[in-house]
Amino acid sequence: MALIDRIYWESEGRYGSPRVHKALEMQGVAVSRKRVARLMRAAGLVGRVTQVTRKQPGLKRFKAAGENLLLDMAAPTDINQVWVADVTYIKVKQKWRYLATVMDVYSRRVIGWSLSERRTTALTENALTYALKKRAYPKGVVFHTDRGIEYTNHHFQTLLKRHGLSHSVNRPGHCTDNAYMESFYHSLKGELIRGVVFNGIKSLRKSLRQYINKFYNTVRLHSGIDYLSPVEFERRIA
Repeated sequence: MALIDRIYWESEGRYGSPRVHKALEMQGVAVSRKRVARLMRAAGLVGRVTQVTRKQPGLKRFKAAGENLLLDMAAPTDINQVWVADVTYIKVKQKWRYLATVMDVYSRRVIGWSLSERRTTALTENALTYALKKRAYPKGVVFHTDRGIEYTNHHFQTLLKRHGLSHSVNRPGHCTDNAYMESFYHSLKGELIRGVVFNGIKSLRKSLRQYINKFYNTVRLHSGIDYLSPVEFERRIA
């Protein structure tokens, strides 16, 4: 129980019993997953979760041409083959702030993000530009998003073409086509945002940097990549 308690609080209460059990297993502790769940219930240790809605205040969705290229593709076998991106909203002092993110599907690593007071093309361009620089400007990446105008407008399309990225988009009415980003936002809002009051956008930006760069990418165990962190997963395939 002492080990469970330590792992739980080192994750700042973000880990539920599956990840706590996996962390114990990685430390060589032989214990069943059911027992971990039972002990955590008895101690009142509950992983942070939340429901992520798709509400987009004051925004009408833009229906543009395009197709979901991922439907006919095999799962990526290396980094820089498929990136996904999206925008979510976070309320700060009764005002909406917008977070754009870019993720490498193969390793689940968030490789670019940008935070702004307005939902504009500049927001999504900044996130993509950061990702391109971090990954040393790879060519031939399939870049998947929804059909929002901040991704389908002329300026953003020009940026994609300039760097040799192929744009893939959700099918109309199928937000689950971008399930990897949906999953990330579910984790983010459950593990960082829920129940926290931010003093302003600077405070939110600092917390996002800490969560994304120092926890999600480098520490958090991801079930989809053999319970490794994205950074560790990339290191093992290098």
